[in-house]
Amino acid sequence: MTLPRSIAVVLLSTAFLIGFSPPCGLSPTEGHVAALTLGAIAFWSTGVIAEHLTALIFMLLAVLLSVAAPSVIFSGFSSTAFWMIFAGLIIGVAVKDTGLGERLASLIARHIDHSYVTLVAGMVAIGVLMSFIMPSSLGRLMILIPISIALAKQCGYAPSDRGYTGLIIATAMGNHIPAFTILPANVPNMIMLGQAETILGITPLYGEYLLLHFPVLGFVKAVLIVALVLWLFPESKRPQMSRSTEKKVFSIDEFKLATVLFIALILWITDFIHHISAAWIALAAAVLLLMPRIGVIPRANLNNLNYSSLFFVVGVLAMGGLIADSGLGNRLGDFVLAHLPVEEGADFQNFMALSLAATLTGALATMPSVPAILTPMATGMAEMSSMPIYTVVMTQVLGFSTILLPYHSAPLIIAMQIAGLPPGKIIKPIFYLALLTILLLFPLDYLWWRFLGW
Repeated sequence: MTLPRSIAVVLLSTAFLIGFSPPCGLSPTEGHVAALTLGAIAFWSTGVIAEHLTALIFMLLAVLLSVAAPSVIFSGFSSTAFWMIFAGLIIGVAVKDTGLGERLASLIARHIDHSYVTLVAGMVAIGVLMSFIMPSSLGRLMILIPISIALAKQCGYAPSDRGYTGLIIATAMGNHIPAFTILPANVPNMIMLGQAETILGITPLYGEYLLLHFPVLGFVKAVLIVALVLWLFPESKRPQMSRSTEKKVFSIDEFKLATVLFIALILWITDFIHHISAAWIALAAAVLLLMPRIGVIPRANLNNLNYSSLFFVVGVLAMGGLIADSGLGNRLGDFVLAHLPVEEGADFQNFMALSLAATLTGALATMPSVPAILTPMATGMAEMSSMPIYTVVMTQVLGFSTILLPYHSAPLIIAMQIAGLPPGKIIKPIFYLALLTILLLFPLDYLWWRFLGW
């Protein structure tokens, strides 16, 4: 039996015991919710079965066991996170099918082939810039990884060269990790938005979220990614790129898509003025892209959407809703707070404790599970630490943006699979980045938050 299956068996056995014989103090409903949650985490963290199938089984069992009303179990379908990800899938198909994503990346790539250093830094920068345009890590990876492969080969790097590996890893990490600081750009961000809105009545704004997280966890971390790739995968061979004189005409579909995305980006950045949720802006953009004559996506191309990710998100949101509705969230919060070194008035200690708790949660479960597990505990954490509840919720971002192993984040594994590289190639840069993040960026982020008055 493989290690993931062994871990799943242990967690599922524990879940059955909790479900049939709840520990002292837990009601039968709380015991059932705890068992369902542990079982879902077992499958999500080990990947024994598909994530969306786990989510569907979780919701089905919740209904059959009557642990909550259907309106609670299926509340994810009405959350902004669900509609943001749906819109992101539509936009991703449009960017890929029209060729706009490839045009943007290729246009920038023409200016970064002067040396290996500029190639690595440029691909990281392209990944960060694309994160503002495409609200889907997987969508960006589907565009940028093939471009990175072609670019590496055109520059004379064979798949066995360190330059080839470094360029692919720089693209994957630069595309995915800094994007945690851009509200619509990654799944955990949107799950946190949905959970905070549903459970706590808090709706983080795009501009506020960006200002709080991007300078340190976005920009500085992107610089660290470049430095780590250059250190771990040094390449002395100078790129020799052949340039094509053929110019591709800017199509009408590309123009329409670029216009829609530009308007959406302006509305996302200025949401502190109009207070329209980023999800509804994205959904409006998606609707325009689907409209006859105005849109750019043929009806047949909708079959290319990855609907499974939607069910996964709904399942994670259902987990958070059940934890809160059953009262299990308060019990978990009391247990966690009793063992966390959180003290009233000790702001730096509390900040580090909450951030590390979120990081550990992501390592034990999955990154999208962090907000589902911790958001229901936010009220108790805020009371114990004397920190504003909004600040407590925002510490989750430090956790789910700090990936300890690539297996904790599906987009990184998928990127390696697309590029034909073994996932083990990315373990060192991911681990070293996590270490630097905890030791250097967490304290720096604390100072930045203090400067902003948080």
